[in-house]
This record gives sequence, C-alpha cells and structure tokens, in this order.
Amino acid sequence: MHIREFAKTMPDKPAIIMAGSGATTTYKELDERSNQGAQYFRSKGLKVGDHVAFILENNPKFYEICWAAQRAGLYYTAISTRLTVEEAAYIINDCGARIFITSHYKSDLAAQLLDRLPNVGEKLMIDGTIPGYTSYEEAVENFPTTPLADECEGSDMLYSSGTTGRPKGIKPKEIGNPIGTEDNLYNILKNSYKVTDKTLYLSPAPLYHAAPLRYNMRSQRFGATCVIMEHFDAEEYLRLVEKYKITHSQLVPTMFVRMLKLPEDVRKKYDVSSLQVAIHAAAPCPEKVKHQMMEWWGPILYEYYAGTEGNGYCAVAPQEWLAHPGTVGRAIIGVVHIVDEDGTELPAGKAGAIYFSDGRDFSYHNDPERTAQSFNDKGWSTLGDVGYLDEEGFLYLTDRQTYMIISGGVNIYPQEIEDLLLTHPKVYDAAVIGVPNEEFGEEVKAVIQPVDMKFAGEDLETELIEFCRANISHVKCPRSVDFDAELPRHPTGKLYKRLLKDRYWGDKRSRIV
Repeated sequence: MHIREFAKTMPDKPAIIMAGSGATTTYKELDERSNQGAQYFRSKGLKVGDHVAFILENNPKFYEICWAAQRAGLYYTAISTRLTVEEAAYIINDCGARIFITSHYKSDLAAQLLDRLPNVGEKLMIDGTIPGYTSYEEAVENFPTTPLADECEGSDMLYSSGTTGRPKGIKPKEIGNPIGTEDNLYNILKNSYKVTDKTLYLSPAPLYHAAPLRYNMRSQRFGATCVIMEHFDAEEYLRLVEKYKITHSQLVPTMFVRMLKLPEDVRKKYDVSSLQVAIHAAAPCPEKVKHQMMEWWGPILYEYYAGTEGNGYCAVAPQEWLAHPGTVGRAIIGVVHIVDEDGTELPAGKAGAIYFSDGRDFSYHNDPERTAQSFNDKGWSTLGDVGYLDEEGFLYLTDRQTYMIISGGVNIYPQEIEDLLLTHPKVYDAAVIGVPNEEFGEEVKAVIQPVDMKFAGEDLETELIEFCRANISHVKCPRSVDFDAELPRHPTGKLYKRLLKDRYWGDKRSRIV
C-alpha cells in the first residue's frame, strides 16, 4: 500500500497533525507535495540510489521530504538537530548527499554549514531562507503533482548514534523496488500491532530517529492519521491521547518514568482508555516501571528489540511479557544466537554476545572494517549487546558489551542497578558506570538526576546505597553516588554514558587499571 492510493480514496483525511500548532496535512496534500519534491530531485539529476540529507525539527514538511525521496528511489539521511556543525558536516559529506535541506529554525547551524559542504550541489531551506540557501517551497512549487515516470522505492540511510568515534551510516541493500513493495516492518505493523486506516498514531519523539521516522511512514502506508508532538511533555502526551482518542503510540521507557512521576491527580485527570497498543523500545524497561504502566493503562504494552541496522527483530506481547517478565521477546525477524568470546554458541540461561542470523543484510557506509567487526565467521551480525535466551527462546538483555563493569574479576551489568535506582521516589534518572579503582580495577558509581536538586547530598547518597544493598547483591551496589541536574540523554531515550565515563577516566589511554 502507498499514500498515493489514499490520496484517491480518502483525499481529505489527515495524514499528519502537528500536536502543538494543529497544522494538518491531508493525504492528497502529502501525495501531491511529495510528487513535486520527487520531480524536483529528478530534475537536478538525482538518479535511483543517489542521496539527499536533511536536518529538520519535528516539522509539518518533514514527511513531504521523506516521501519525495522515498518515491524517487533515493537514499535519504535524516540528521539529528542536536549535533554540532562539525558533526553535521561530517554526516552530510560522508553520506554523499547531492542535496541538503534544512529549516529556518536551524538557520544558525545552516549558516555555519555553508562552507563545509563542498560536494552538495543544492542547499535548500523551508519556512524562510538565509543567504546561501534557496527556498524549498519555491524550488518545488512549479513541478507536476503527478508521480515520476520511473517512480520506485527508496530507503532511509540513518547514522548510528554511538558515543565513541564517528557515527556510521547504516546502508540497506534494498533500493529501487516497485512502488508499494511491502517490507518486514510493514508486516509487523499489520500482523503484530494491527495498524489499519482507523489507527490514530501518536508520535512523541524526534522524527530523525529511526523508530519514529519509520513507524510514522509505515503507518501512513495504512492510511492512518499520525499526530506528531513537536517536543515530548508528559502531561501534554496524556492530554493528546484524550483529545484525539489515540489508539497506537510508540514511546521509550524514560517517557513512562516521566509520566509515572506526575502527581496522581494529574495522571488520573486524562482518559487514556482509547489506547490499544503502546509500543516501546530503544532501552530496556525496568520491570517495576512496566508493571506500573500496565496497572495504569492495562495490558497494552508491546516491547521490541531491534537496531537501526534492521538485522533482526524480537517482540513480546503484553501477556507474553507478564509470563516472562524482563524479556524483550522472541525473534520474529532473524534467528537469535548467544555466543561466548570464542564464538561458541551458549545454551539457554547463559549470557553472552547477541547475534542474529537470517535477518536483513546491511553494511556501514564507507567503513568496511566496522562492517566486518559486526559479523562473525558464520555470517551472523551483532549490535554489540549482551543477553541470554530462556528455554522458550525469549531474549533477555543484560547490557551493552562496552559498558560492562569488571570489578575484582566480577562482571557487573549496570542495567540491573539502573532499573532498581529508577524505582526510588527521589530519583528522576540514573546512570551506572565503572570508574577507576586501584584495588579492583573498576568500582561501581551511580550518577543520579534527583527529582529535585535540593535532595542532592550525602544523606541521599547514603540512602540510595542502602536502598541498593537492601535489594541486590552488595558486589553490584554503587560505592559512591554523584548528582547531576540533568543526565546527558538523547531525546529518544539513549543515555550517552561515554560522556559520563570520560569525566572520571579523563585522558587515560587505557580503561583498565
């Protein structure tokens, strides 16, 4: 299915509603404007498999541009609005973009990028212009609203949000398929989440991130209406669910935590009974948090584990999770394998590196070495996570390989400790890292964002350490606690632990003491 079909059958139905401004784009408008964009791209010499890039906030025109590139058979790279000029320029140049699009909202960054994009032929801006940029709206307005003669499917090529080294583009092999070709994610939305043309989908996260970008576009392939928040706010999210009678949404666990921290009278103020499916991913969800959300919203939380790479996909429905608390599901794309450091496959219950076989093929753009490191000699690929399978094939995550703490020869996985700390009433956000210890190599430290900074201090530090010691093995408990007004967390929920670790490890050449 494709938006062009809905432009004919239900032209006036909203495809996109911006939650803050109320700006609405119908399916007819989305179809016509994306056709104009596709026609413009082709007029500039872009052929199937060529590349465009854009830096846009959650904007009404975001999906007009995505669909224009998609139906012109192009690769398109959505770039985080939070990057520095150097980081943004690196991605634009690395992906080989022939056209770059941004918005007047990002004009300060856009001005600094002007002299840093030597291979970009066209620089365009929406919602106004600054010197050096052409108006996107004026550039496309005179092009036909009809499809390209050689219309075919393009693909996103997004960049990993790793916290070390340069990010790398994840380049799928599929490009140029016939228009309307179904893919794995489309079928997951149809079969697992029951998305239809009656779906009202609320999207609270930045659209440049893989999950919101892809889930909104796939929902539009069903004729659903997507309500897009410009920025996430816990109470505003609940208000929108009630206002639009939202049926489906995708969130990250930190959003659940934010909503659960609202006063009870605020939470009870809004009717969320229309919600049928609340999907969550991006980071493991603490079991207590998930139980609390199900007590509030009912058994409608669907979890999945996957990466931008698309090499595999595990999913778990609410009742399955209640029977297997803590799991991120069973594989519905690819086959999961747990292996040790020697590459030997491990039995159920044993933790090791998580690999997928029989999934989607991918490569890291311009980085054959990193691509090779992600595959083993059997051709299985990994996202760098650690976990185990139970006897029924349900996967449980324990941590990222790179953030495992080794203290006195004992492997400690921070996720369990973070999950516990987040349940403390005075804790708003938590990160657990390994810091240097002359005797044990590393020791466990917690960095806490308290609900109110007035709580920060020795008394709360003692309280939190005692709280951990009362609930988990003493060897896992933080030896010390520091407090920050805000942890370095991406809007999608990803915690930039490397920024915290760098504070304690400084310029040491080795992280092994």
